[in-house]
Amino acid sequence: MEPDLFTAAAEERQEKDPASSPLAVRMRPRTLDEVVGQQHLLKPGSPLRRLVGEGAGGPAGASSVILWGPPGIGKTTLAYVVSQATQKRFVELSAITAGVKEVRAVIEGAKRAAGGYGKETVLFLDEIHRFSKAQQDSLLPAVENRWVTLIAATTENPYFSIISPLLSRSLLLTLEPLTDSDLSGLLRRALEEERGLGGAVSLPADAEAHLLRIAGGDARRALTALEAGAGSAIAKGEEEITLQTLEEAVDRAAVRYDRDGDQHYDVASALIKSIRGSDVDAALHYLARMIEAGEDPRFIARRLMISASEDIGLADPTALPLAVAAAQAVAMIGFPEAALTLSHATIALALAPKIALALAPKSNTATTAIGAALADVRAGLAGAVPAHLRDGHYKGAAKLGHAVGYVYPHDVPGAIAAQQYAPDEIHGKRYYEPTRYGAEARYADVVEKVRERLRGAS
Repeated sequence: MEPDLFTAAAEERQEKDPASSPLAVRMRPRTLDEVVGQQHLLKPGSPLRRLVGEGAGGPAGASSVILWGPPGIGKTTLAYVVSQATQKRFVELSAITAGVKEVRAVIEGAKRAAGGYGKETVLFLDEIHRFSKAQQDSLLPAVENRWVTLIAATTENPYFSIISPLLSRSLLLTLEPLTDSDLSGLLRRALEEERGLGGAVSLPADAEAHLLRIAGGDARRALTALEAGAGSAIAKGEEEITLQTLEEAVDRAAVRYDRDGDQHYDVASALIKSIRGSDVDAALHYLARMIEAGEDPRFIARRLMISASEDIGLADPTALPLAVAAAQAVAMIGFPEAALTLSHATIALALAPKIALALAPKSNTATTAIGAALADVRAGLAGAVPAHLRDGHYKGAAKLGHAVGYVYPHDVPGAIAAQQYAPDEIHGKRYYEPTRYGAEARYADVVEKVRERLRGAS
C-alpha cells in the first residue's frame, strides 16, 4: 500500500469519530482561503494561486515546488490544500523513513493512475533535506517528465540541502513565521468552530498571551497546547482555560534550533555580530538560545575566542586570554555550570573595546544575566534572527535577504553601529545590569552609553 497521508481508511475513521483526531488535524485548512498567514504567497496571481488553477494564466509552469520554512507554519497543509483544489491524488513520503525504493513505488503508482484513470498525483516529500544527493537524484526523472507534481518541504536552507538540478527545476517558496495575530485568529477559530472545541471553553487574555509566547510562531504547537489546556480545564469542570491551568498542562517552550542546520549558523552569526556591535543583551539572548538547545559549549567557546582576536585584538590585549581561559574552563566543567562561564566571557567581550576587563571584587551579574535570558527563551521569547544578521557566506543568501543591510561596526566611528541586533520579541530587553563594585563600575558607566547609541536603530 502506498504511504498516503490521507488514505481512505484514515478519512473514514476521522468521519466516524472526528473528536479522536488531534486538534491540529481537525483544524487543518480545507482551502487556500483558510490558510493562516503566508499572505505573500496567497495574494491573487501568486504562484500558489496559479498552481491550483486560479487567476489568469492557469496553473503555474513549475512541476516541482519547494516549501522552505520553520516547523509548524503550514508546509504539509499547503501541499494537501493544493492536491484537494486540483482534484489530484495526494501521497506523502517522509525522507526520514523513506528511500529510493519508496519513491520509485510512488512514481510507478502515479504513472498507473495517470494512464488508467487520468488522475494526476501530488507527491509531498517532507524533510527532503534528509535525502542524500543520490536519493534526490532519483526524483529528477519524475520532475522532468511531470509524472508527479512534487511538493517538497524543508526546514533547512535549500541552498545547502537540496541538489542544484532539483533546485533549478523547482519553484522555491519561502514561508514566513506566523505572527501572534495569525495564531490568535487560529486559536479563536479552534475555540469556536464545531470541528475544533465547539465553544466548550474560553481562553482569557492572559492565558492566550502565554500560549502565544510558548508557541513561538508554530501553529501546531499552539493548537497542541490549546488542546492540552482545554482538556485540563474540562477535567476540572472549568469553563475557561486559566493561566494556571495552561501552565500546568504545558511544559516549557521548545527552542527552534537545529545544531546541524542553518539555524545553527544564523544564531551563531547573530551572537558574534551582537558582540561585535556591543549589544550585550542581544548577545546574551543568542547565547541563551544556544545553551537551551543543547549546543556544544566548546563550539560556543571557540567562537568567542575567534571574536576576541577578530573584533577586539590589541584594542584590549586581555580579551583573548580571557576567552581562552573561558574555553579551558568550559572544557573542564561542562554544562550546566559552563553557562555561567560563557555568560561571563560574552559580557566581557561585548563591552571589551570600551573598557578594561580586569574585574576584581565579587559580582554575580554574569549569573543573573544569563539566567534572565534563559528564562525568556524557555518562555518562548525566541523570535527569528533579524535577516541582516543571518549567515551570508553561501550562494543564494543575498536572494533571501540574508546579511543584506548589515553595517560592519568597525566601519563607523566608535565601532558601534546603530542597528537592531535582538529579535523583535526581546528588542529593548535588559539582561545585564552591572554592579558598582570594583572594575565593574566602569561597565555600568559604559553600558548605558552603548545602549543609548544602539537605540538609534529603534
